[in-house]
Amino acid sequence: MSNNRYFWDDYWQRGPLDVKNGIKARTRRGDVGATWWSRRWVSVIESFNMGDRLDRGRYYARRGQVMSIEIEPGVIRARVQGSRPRPYTVLIKLKPLTARQWNTVLDSLAGQAVFAAKLLAGVMPEHIEDAFRDAGLRLFPARHHDLETACSCPDEANPCKHIAAVYFLLAEHFDDDPFLVFKLRGRTKDEVISALRKRRDAATEPKAASRRVRATAPAEDPAAFWRAATPLASFTVSPRPADVLRATLRRLGLPPFGATSKEAFRFLCRAYDATARAALHAAHKPSESPVNGATDSRQRRSS
Repeated sequence: MSNNRYFWDDYWQRGPLDVKNGIKARTRRGDVGATWWSRRWVSVIESFNMGDRLDRGRYYARRGQVMSIEIEPGVIRARVQGSRPRPYTVLIKLKPLTARQWNTVLDSLAGQAVFAAKLLAGVMPEHIEDAFRDAGLRLFPARHHDLETACSCPDEANPCKHIAAVYFLLAEHFDDDPFLVFKLRGRTKDEVISALRKRRDAATEPKAASRRVRATAPAEDPAAFWRAATPLASFTVSPRPADVLRATLRRLGLPPFGATSKEAFRFLCRAYDATARAALHAAHKPSESPVNGATDSRQRRSS
């Protein structure tokens, strides 16, 4: 960071300049992050012992001082408006995993059905870090030096409040798209999903039969075709909530609606949740047996 004394005369005396259409944190007070993976990211940042700079960074994030954030594999670039007319440039780097390391992790993830199912539905499994740990790797940074950071501001401290502001907004970006965590490690969402599907498909492909098996024709009993082996009234159905909520929405990601994409996505999430609750309520609501209803209708028609 710059050590130019020219900046220091009024750097600490002036507040940040207002920003039009800045990126504001959704959480206005309290902890930042709505999911376990975003809170995990915040806990890592808080472990860096940044002191007051962390609080000022949170203030900047909630005030909307961050003008832009670009996330590429292993690299984050952002522009943050401070007290000077020219915005500061923030650069954050996290070392990507090698191709061999990714293959090891993906093999482990694909081998566990729960991990693969949740990831394919756009959800970050709660114990996914175990798969990385088993491979001798880490998904999230463990210490400050795992992240290479720089800012064009005159503050000698690194990370500064501008970097901290980007850290907090990244947590909310992770809430919206957990695959951004993978992107920081070098793989995009499409790359991870494609690799998992290939591994899952290969694992479920039927193996060729070692010898031919002669099929035996079933015993002929035409009358049995029209008889139920078990009374229909004895069947019970007990719907339950899905293992992965909003799986389709999560898989599709944000709709391509520009500035209103996140608002539309949150609206669809509420609609999906309301529909799911209504369906479960209707399924568990006592109702007339289909068999009895069918019998009654036949009796009414014959009378």
